[in-house]
Amino acid sequence: MKKQITIAALFSLFSGIASAHPGHGLDSAYAGFMHPLTGWDHLLVMLAIGVWAAKLCGKARWQLPLTFVAIMAMGAVLGLSDLGFAHVETAIAASVMAMGVLLIMRLPMSKMMQLSITAMFALLHGMAHGAELQLQSSSAAIVGMLVATAMLHSLGFLMASQRVKLALWFNNSFACLLLFVGGYLLLG
Repeated sequence: MKKQITIAALFSLFSGIASAHPGHGLDSAYAGFMHPLTGWDHLLVMLAIGVWAAKLCGKARWQLPLTFVAIMAMGAVLGLSDLGFAHVETAIAASVMAMGVLLIMRLPMSKMMQLSITAMFALLHGMAHGAELQLQSSSAAIVGMLVATAMLHSLGFLMASQRVKLALWFNNSFACLLLFVGGYLLLG
């Protein structure tokens, strides 16, 4: 049953949501919600944070995703304020590759280092989202973005928490996908 739910959740990421009647005040929240789901760089890193959190023990399992969401909100405010920096997209592409390396290497590191890496990536992604959502410039867009981010963290966590054999296969395959897409984004 868990496997079927995981597969259904994965497929739902790639399906469109019907917007038959725009103009009900949800356009901005919808745009914010869809933003992390429609860019490979954002989608993969947010899933990867959940996968990474699933591999940890104790409080770090929830602190990593929570830190990401909180710092990403601050980054979005900076992005809305035009306080970003010129090479944020390159830094985001590098974050995709870095998450691949972190997942495949499984390097031991302190909780402070884990939280610092998470916060740095969250700030970058938040700044990019904020800059791209400037046209929406509403709190609803940011809330939508944060809800989608938390959902992606949860999905990554759930997928990495499956049976040991499946989780190991998923972790290695997902890490390779991150490395491939990150390399493509950096070189392309």
